[in-house]
This record gives sequence, structure tokens and C-alpha cells, in this order.
Amino acid sequence: MYSESDLQDAVAAGIIPASQAQALRDHVARLRASPVVDEEHFRLLTGFNDIFVSIASVILLVAIGWLGNSLRFGAAPHEPAFMAGVLVAAASWGLAEYFTRARRMALPSILLLAGFVGGVGFALFALAIRLFPDAGDSTASLILSGVAAISALAAWMHWRRFMVPITVAAGSAAGAGVIAGLVMAAFPGSITLAFLVLLVAGLAIFALAMWWDMRDRARTTRRSDVAFWLHLAAAPMIAHALFNLLGVMRGDQMDGGQALLVIALYVAFGLVALAIDRRALLVSSLAYVLFALYALFQKAGAVELSWALTALVIGSALLLLSAFWHHARALVVRGLPPVVTERLPYLDRAPA
Repeated sequence: MYSESDLQDAVAAGIIPASQAQALRDHVARLRASPVVDEEHFRLLTGFNDIFVSIASVILLVAIGWLGNSLRFGAAPHEPAFMAGVLVAAASWGLAEYFTRARRMALPSILLLAGFVGGVGFALFALAIRLFPDAGDSTASLILSGVAAISALAAWMHWRRFMVPITVAAGSAAGAGVIAGLVMAAFPGSITLAFLVLLVAGLAIFALAMWWDMRDRARTTRRSDVAFWLHLAAAPMIAHALFNLLGVMRGDQMDGGQALLVIALYVAFGLVALAIDRRALLVSSLAYVLFALYALFQKAGAVELSWALTALVIGSALLLLSAFWHHARALVVRGLPPVVTERLPYLDRAPA
């Protein structure tokens, strides 16, 4: 099985001409009765060997981390050992030299990136605990900011070496952690400010994702993969921060007005998702709209069947939206001004 990334690589290497690659994409689009640009491709699996290597890599990294945790160098028994993170990061980079750079395996590359950046972050966190055992809230926030900054630098180094699309999202999330740590150090204990920072960070990452998307409106290059992971990182930040700032999730109950507000916001997210041809916002805010519909059905008297009715409505709506995604998207995009539509992904392959 060959992915869109493999097709791009074949064109770049001169193995097949771009016209033949485009003809293959058009043929697949006709078979699926959906334009390929609407499929939102991203590379995750090239075969079962990806899963096999991923399982083996996770087992190996867990073992290395466990052994590294025994190298305590004077650390107290309850403190994490920084060598666990150092060894996991080193092993992840070494494995990436073969499975990412040489073999170009998708899922193992994602896991090895997480192992490298996570190992660096864990090692720094463990060192900070040893150096500042009695840190207050402000100092802890500054430490978090420093750890996030070095983790972002580690992600940048990984990107320069291996060019794994998810790396940009990982570095952006770490960069958001830097800003969040600095703000919380200056204003400790403010929950509202924390959610505001999360919302601003999510919107900034969303803007970066759109910048990558606008550079590949036909979604035929690695830029589209980078944008996909950025959208996946930004969407939960935006949804979680926005709904919490509006107070819809405070307490165990949601009144009718809040439930309608959540549904209205979900519809707005759906319109944005259709316009930019990305589904991450719909998935990230799904839990909130499920809870909102559940509250509405309960208030309508369907207490025993509220969850079943909620699942029926949402499941049916999402399946219908998926089946008629291209038609719904055409209605939304054609209603936007040209200054906007000329920056959005194409409605089909013809303009590309």
C-alpha cells in the first residue's frame, strides 16, 4: 500500500512524472466519489510492519527508561532519575536514524519523536526537582517555561534532521508552554488567565496551521501533513479554553441556555471546519456537545434514554456530514468572499 507521501517522494525523485501522479489521484477520487483534497490524508501506517516496529520500540524504550531510573547519582528514592530521560532521548534519536531517516516509517517515527522530546523534557524536569526541591508556584512556572523552551529547541533539532511532520506541532506546543509558564509565573493562581493563555496559544497554533495549509492548497506535499498535526494540536486548546471561559463546564450540571450555547458554538466550529477542510475542531469539541445534548434531553424528560438519544443524534449528524462533506463545503466556501476563498484548500483538484 502506497501513501500520498510515497507518491510525492516518487515525483520528487523523478521516478514518475507529476502528470501521471495527478492522474492516479484523480482516478482514486473517482473511485471514492470524493475529491482527494477532501480526504484529509496524513501518513500514519505504511503496513503492519509499522505496528510491529512501534510495539518493539515502545518495549525497548520502556526498558531503557527503567534501567536509567536505577542510575540515581544521589537522587532520593522518591525523586525521578534524570538519566532515564537522557537514555530514552538518546535511544530514540539513534533508532530514528534508521527507522525514520533510512526506512521512512510513519508510526515509529511519531513514537520516536515523542520519545526524544519527552525524554529531554523528563530529564530537565528531574534535574529541576533536584536543584529546586522547595520551589514555589512562581519558580515552578519559570522552571516549566525553561523546560518547555529546551524541549522546543530539541523538537527543532529533530525537525532539521528528520523532517517528521508532527515535529512542528510538538515544537509549537512546547513554545506555548514557554509563554504559559512565563505568564503564570507573573500572575500565579489565576485560573481565568490560564485559560486565556491557552486560548491565545491555540489560536496562534491554528494561524500557523493555516499558514502551512495556504502553502499547499492542493494538499499534495508534506506541508499538508504538517498543517494536519498543527490543527490537531490547536483544536483541543481552543475548544477546552473557550468552553471553560464561558463557564459551561463549571459544576456537574448544565442549564438549557448553556447547552444551547455549546450547540451553537459547535455549529460555528463545523462551519470553520468545512471552510478550511479540517475536522479537528469537530472532534476536539465533541465531548462538550455530547454533554450539552444530554442535558437538553434530560430537561425534556427523557432521563433514561438521554445518552442513547444523544449518541443517536450526534452519530447520525456526523455520518451525514461525512457523506456529504464535499457538497456542504462547497456551499460554505462559495458563500465566502474571494479574498478568503483564494487562500483556502481547493474544492477539487482541477485548479491545482
